[in-house]
Amino acid sequence: MRPFELTLGEAADAVANGELSPVELTGSVLERIEAVEERLGAYVAVTGEAARRSAALAEREIAAGRYRGPLHGIPFGLKDLIDVAGLPTTASSRVREGHVAQADSAVTRSLFDAGAVLLGKTHTHEFAYGLTTPQTHNAWDQGRVAGGSSGGSAVAVAAGAATFALGTDTGGSIRVPAALNGVVGLKPTYGLIPRDGVTSLSWSLDHVGPLTRTVRDAALVLSALAGHDAENPAGLGAARPDRPLPRERDLKGLRIGVPANYYFDRIGPEVETAVRRAIAQMSDLGADLVEVEIPMVRYIQAIQWGLMVPEATAYHERALRSVPERYGPDVRVLLEAGELLSAGDYLRAQRARTLMRREWGRLFEQVDVIAAPTVPMTAAEAGQDTVEWPDGTSESVSDAYVRLCAPANITGVPALTLPVGRDHAGLPIGMQLMGPPTGEALVLRAGHAYESVRSDPGEVAVVTA
Repeated sequence: MRPFELTLGEAADAVANGELSPVELTGSVLERIEAVEERLGAYVAVTGEAARRSAALAEREIAAGRYRGPLHGIPFGLKDLIDVAGLPTTASSRVREGHVAQADSAVTRSLFDAGAVLLGKTHTHEFAYGLTTPQTHNAWDQGRVAGGSSGGSAVAVAAGAATFALGTDTGGSIRVPAALNGVVGLKPTYGLIPRDGVTSLSWSLDHVGPLTRTVRDAALVLSALAGHDAENPAGLGAARPDRPLPRERDLKGLRIGVPANYYFDRIGPEVETAVRRAIAQMSDLGADLVEVEIPMVRYIQAIQWGLMVPEATAYHERALRSVPERYGPDVRVLLEAGELLSAGDYLRAQRARTLMRREWGRLFEQVDVIAAPTVPMTAAEAGQDTVEWPDGTSESVSDAYVRLCAPANITGVPALTLPVGRDHAGLPIGMQLMGPPTGEALVLRAGHAYESVRSDPGEVAVVTA
């Protein structure tokens, strides 16, 4: 197996045991980037020489007995909303032309402190305001969308062009591209991972989290990132999953909620079959399946848009007035629409979110984890605008992708997506596991147990010419 094909956990074990050097690993991943980047478009910029220097430093430190832990010497990609001192943070937008970050973001500092090696900045849908990332192509089929907005990060990880990556998630922007590219994505509890130094889309919905090839890998990255966010009054200082995930496959005693409404409405038949099969496998591992009713489903879209749109417009107010022509047309129209929403509409969305959080809290008194599809369909063809459902309804591709992810952003609960199969075209299908606030250990345990009985966890996408 070539070094770029190793999962983070495998690479970390090999580095710790002296079987693989950070220089060799980083060189292999950089060669993989060179081989596939023209077809995938995952990166805004690759910092190859700096990565090689960082890998060499990590190698010297480890040889001198100064091993920092499982991320030491491991190469990663960073969504280009996240600041790195001395590098541009373009947000994949012409609005940011000439911008250079003056300081590292909190998550960048954490990864550098852990000894991780930065490969470069990955593409996002412009300012994270979209679910396709049009600059980037799906790792499994370059004629399909990558998903967004963390499309570059997901594709890089899926293709072996990063051992792990970070993304952001406001309405599914980690989980959607992770599901569409067959990797693991974790949106942690709101406030668990600091967001200072990260360009915002919607302050009250934004999360930062890892994209990896296995659940174990996600747990390793989360351990390095979780901590109190001094800039966020809702910040949390707990929930670091410092203990390793259990090796056993037993889920005995874990109550898994299976939604009777909403999550299995208007989804592709192959998606439903794969997810229900995965849930049945978790039952075979000892989990107790409990049918649950998802509360307040008729208000989900209104709350998501009622919060996100005005907050995004407020963030971009100055640039929207001074350089509106620099925004892409799809993002500009959304930002301008935010100026039409009243303060009353925004406050009503806030109130509804409070009520939804309360109802979801009651839901998690009945179950430990909720299992559901991550997205209702696999990767759409590039340029496809709408999807037609068998009940005669039509839905935009973006609305379809955000629909099943938005509740976890509104309520702030942790949500993990992991691959559970492929459709007839070989495109990945994702299952979403959601837990109570600070319940990362629960969703990681459930996901890890399911993943342990699969034959292909962590496989690298075959990128064709």
